[in-house]
Amino acid sequence: MRPKTRPRRRGIRIAVRSLVAAVLVAAGLAGTVLWQHSYDLDERRVTIRHGGHVLNAVLAVPRDGRERHGLVVYVHGDGPVDATHDDGYRPIWEANAAAGYASLSWDKPGVGGAPGNWLDQSMDDRADEVAAAIAWARARPDVDGDRIGLWGASQAGWVLPKVAARTPVGFVVAVSPAINWLRQGRYNLLAELRADGASPARIEAETARSDTVRALLARHAGFEEYVAAMGGDAHGMTADRWGFVSRNHTADATPDLPALRGVPVLLVLAGQDTNVDTADTERGYREALETGGALTVEHYPDAAHSLVERSVERSELRLALTALFSPRSLFADGFLDGQRRFLDRSGRAPVQGRALSSR
Repeated sequence: MRPKTRPRRRGIRIAVRSLVAAVLVAAGLAGTVLWQHSYDLDERRVTIRHGGHVLNAVLAVPRDGRERHGLVVYVHGDGPVDATHDDGYRPIWEANAAAGYASLSWDKPGVGGAPGNWLDQSMDDRADEVAAAIAWARARPDVDGDRIGLWGASQAGWVLPKVAARTPVGFVVAVSPAINWLRQGRYNLLAELRADGASPARIEAETARSDTVRALLARHAGFEEYVAAMGGDAHGMTADRWGFVSRNHTADATPDLPALRGVPVLLVLAGQDTNVDTADTERGYREALETGGALTVEHYPDAAHSLVERSVERSELRLALTALFSPRSLFADGFLDGQRRFLDRSGRAPVQGRALSSR
């Protein structure tokens, strides 16, 4: 009987060793994930009251032992965004913390249990919301009211200058903003069709459909009329979304940008942006702000609209693995350091006479 038990025992030992190895690998991977998602800052849930509503916010504070910090107030882009942008903001908050700045961000209305519906908002509504958050922050003893600025991406480009017209801001970081809603929409449509390798016939059909939608918006058509004009196919549009587009489709940052003159502005542009015509955006910002000498423009040639490397964004697997195991590597090389340096300069140097720099 003994000759038969030895192979069995050997098999058990091999199985146990394999199991232990698997557990160690899993523990190692889990440890790596936990370490990669540990950021050098402290987060606090706070509540901001605005116009009878409540903003459910996160205040991320540096761990540097200081009692007061400057503050970066976040203005989201389009969509149902929560305070952390599904954790995507945290590497950026850490860069802010390294420059001595806290970060403030909140769930959009209707997101994460927050009251309201973000699709009911206009760009002016959003600007009022941000101004209220800044007033709340200025009343806090742990915030340096002279070092409060804005960070906004994409759709926030129509909100940032409106906020600056309502309340003083120390700086602005504008990431992939557009200038004109309708121009941006047409650019995005054609860029995506080209990326899909669409035929000339499809491009012509999609452009014609877009023109029909624009005509409906111009005459303030309701959602039912839109659906009828589309032959009964809403193409993913909802009544709430149609209301949002109807309220905001005339948005144009051009008349509002002068409110940022003299304010240090970091304009961040992606070379692989299919959402926003970056040439149009840069031209608009330079025409409005370059004379004041406070505009910094940084280009990231390999980045997509989100400032994630385009090669990473195109692969769902690579995107998921990078977000899990190396979230700071999601962004284009140099983006986080560039923001930290900008905040460091903005906190130390006077606004007047700041030289224009470009990357």
